[in-house]
Amino acid sequence: MPGTSASSASSRAGRPRPGRTRRVLAGIVLATAVVTAVLAFALGRGTAGGDTAAPATVSTPEAQEPANPHLLALARRDADDPLALGSPDAPVVMIEYSDFQCPVCGRFARETKPDLVRDYVDKGILRIEWRNFPVFGAESDQAARAGWAAGQQNRFWQFHDEAYAEPRRRNAGDFSEDNLLAMARKAGVKDLARFEKDMASEAAHQAVTRDSEEGYGIGVTSTPAFLINGRPVLGAQPTDVFTDIVDEAAEQARQQEDGDE
Repeated sequence: MPGTSASSASSRAGRPRPGRTRRVLAGIVLATAVVTAVLAFALGRGTAGGDTAAPATVSTPEAQEPANPHLLALARRDADDPLALGSPDAPVVMIEYSDFQCPVCGRFARETKPDLVRDYVDKGILRIEWRNFPVFGAESDQAARAGWAAGQQNRFWQFHDEAYAEPRRRNAGDFSEDNLLAMARKAGVKDLARFEKDMASEAAHQAVTRDSEEGYGIGVTSTPAFLINGRPVLGAQPTDVFTDIVDEAAEQARQQEDGDE
């Protein structure tokens, strides 16, 4: 019947074509896989525990390729994020995936971070965004939730500095609930009852899970791992490596801004 034929044709036209849908989905999957593979190649050479730095994974700024836009877009730039340090409008954002039980992360926190804060964060050039990436088991996860809880009272970075103040034993009770409470007290967390409640909350679990899934989703396999305006850096590299890349990223951001005017 003519009416039936027209109706069928119209119905077919209004539905996505299976072949086209599969091609679009395949393209999305391929693009995601490429981003993951690139980052995994750059970041995946360390051990799962993050005990080794890998200088070979970092090129000089002059040899860097343009930042991957998918990785660049991971910067949240949330002005209310208590786990971030620096202006949300800073031209350079460094995302740090770390574990409080990771000794290499501790070395970065003690030896490199203070220089970056003084020379770049305080001058509005750099923003540091922390991502909880616990890889060493129960105490790592517990410490991550404790850091998040300290952040609810705007004391995350003080807790961060206290947790990394000295090398600590891994999965030997150094990050027990009692010790985490002591760290929070030293970090200036005022409401310790709230801190304990927040640390055990579902919100803390979800926040840590969100950060971890973001890292795993782009191929992070070890700690510390960094993205500086979308460029991967693995391990506690010498401070000069970070400053060179931040300088280059800031210059590229300035040139791009000048070009957009």
